[in-house]
Amino acid sequence: MTHRPTLLQDVAQAFRDHGVTAALTALIGGTVALLASVTRKAFTNDAMLARLDKELATERSRVDRQRAEDRASDAQRLERIETDIRAMRNLMFEAFQRGRSD
Repeated sequence: MTHRPTLLQDVAQAFRDHGVTAALTALIGGTVALLASVTRKAFTNDAMLARLDKELATERSRVDRQRAEDRASDAQRLERIETDIRAMRNLMFEAFQRGRSD
Protein backbone atom coordinates (compact mmCIF):
# COMPACT_ATOMS: atom_id res chain seq x y z
CA MET A 1 0.00 0.00 0.00
CA THR A 2 1.39 3.39 -0.93
CA HIS A 3 1.95 5.99 1.75
CA ARG A 4 0.45 9.42 0.99
CA PRO A 5 1.94 12.23 3.00
CA THR A 6 -0.43 14.60 4.75
CA LEU A 7 -0.71 18.28 3.96
CA LEU A 8 1.53 19.24 6.87
CA GLN A 9 4.14 16.68 5.83
CA ASP A 10 4.08 18.14 2.30
CA VAL A 11 4.52 21.65 3.69
CA ALA A 12 7.39 20.57 5.96
CA GLN A 13 9.13 18.74 3.09
CA ALA A 14 8.73 21.75 0.78
CA PHE A 15 10.10 24.00 3.51
CA ARG A 16 13.14 21.75 3.92
CA ASP A 17 13.69 21.47 0.18
CA HIS A 18 12.88 24.95 -1.13
CA GLY A 19 12.47 27.33 1.74
CA VAL A 20 9.71 29.58 3.01
CA THR A 21 8.30 30.57 -0.40
CA ALA A 22 7.67 27.00 -1.47
CA ALA A 23 6.23 26.11 1.93
CA LEU A 24 3.76 29.01 1.75
CA THR A 25 2.84 28.09 -1.82
CA ALA A 26 2.20 24.50 -0.75
CA LEU A 27 0.14 25.67 2.22
CA ILE A 28 -1.97 27.99 0.05
CA GLY A 29 -2.38 25.30 -2.62
CA GLY A 30 -3.43 22.76 0.01
CA THR A 31 -5.93 25.21 1.47
CA VAL A 32 -7.41 25.89 -1.96
CA ALA A 33 -7.63 22.14 -2.62
CA LEU A 34 -9.35 21.64 0.73
CA LEU A 35 -11.85 24.41 -0.01
CA ALA A 36 -12.52 22.92 -3.45
CA SER A 37 -13.17 19.54 -1.88
CA VAL A 38 -15.56 21.00 0.70
CA THR A 39 -17.36 22.98 -2.00
CA ARG A 40 -17.67 19.92 -4.23
CA LYS A 41 -19.09 17.89 -1.34
CA ALA A 42 -21.57 20.66 -0.54
CA PHE A 43 -22.83 20.77 -4.13
CA THR A 44 -22.92 16.97 -4.27
CA ASN A 45 -25.02 16.93 -1.10
CA ASP A 46 -27.37 19.55 -2.56
CA ALA A 47 -27.77 17.48 -5.70
CA MET A 48 -28.39 14.35 -3.63
CA LEU A 49 -31.00 16.16 -1.54
CA ALA A 50 -32.70 17.44 -4.68
CA ARG A 51 -32.77 13.91 -6.11
CA LEU A 52 -34.15 12.51 -2.86
CA ASP A 53 -36.83 15.23 -2.79
CA LYS A 54 -37.84 14.31 -6.32
CA GLU A 55 -37.98 10.60 -5.45
CA LEU A 56 -40.04 11.39 -2.34
CA ALA A 57 -42.50 13.45 -4.37
CA THR A 58 -42.79 10.62 -6.91
CA GLU A 59 -43.39 8.08 -4.15
CA ARG A 60 -46.01 10.29 -2.48
CA SER A 61 -47.76 10.72 -5.81
CA ARG A 62 -47.78 6.96 -6.35
CA VAL A 63 -49.18 6.34 -2.86
CA ASP A 64 -51.86 9.01 -3.35
CA ARG A 65 -52.91 7.44 -6.67
CA GLN A 66 -53.04 4.01 -5.02
CA ARG A 67 -55.17 5.35 -2.19
CA ALA A 68 -57.55 7.00 -4.67
CA GLU A 69 -57.89 3.72 -6.56
CA ASP A 70 -58.48 1.86 -3.29
CA ARG A 71 -61.14 4.37 -2.23
CA ALA A 72 -62.87 4.04 -5.61
CA SER A 73 -62.90 0.24 -5.46
CA ASP A 74 -64.14 0.33 -1.85
CA ALA A 75 -66.95 2.69 -2.86
CA GLN A 76 -67.94 0.37 -5.72
CA ARG A 77 -67.89 -2.65 -3.42
CA LEU A 78 -69.96 -0.82 -0.81
CA GLU A 79 -72.50 0.19 -3.45
CA ARG A 80 -72.81 -3.43 -4.62
CA ILE A 81 -73.36 -4.55 -1.01
CA GLU A 82 -76.02 -1.88 -0.47
CA THR A 83 -77.74 -2.91 -3.72
CA ASP A 84 -77.75 -6.55 -2.59
CA ILE A 85 -79.15 -5.58 0.81
CA ARG A 86 -81.95 -3.52 -0.80
CA ALA A 87 -82.76 -6.35 -3.19
CA MET A 88 -82.85 -8.86 -0.32
CA ARG A 89 -85.02 -6.50 1.78
CA ASN A 90 -87.46 -6.06 -1.13
CA LEU A 91 -87.54 -9.81 -1.70
CA MET A 92 -88.27 -10.51 1.96
CA PHE A 93 -90.91 -7.77 2.04
CA GLU A 94 -92.65 -9.26 -1.01
CA ALA A 95 -92.49 -12.74 0.50
CA PHE A 96 -93.92 -11.44 3.78
CA GLN A 97 -96.73 -9.57 1.94
CA ARG A 98 -97.56 -12.65 -0.14
CA GLY A 99 -97.61 -14.80 2.99
CA ARG A 100 -100.22 -12.56 4.63
CA SER A 101 -102.53 -12.46 1.61
CA ASP A 102 -102.74 -16.25 1.36
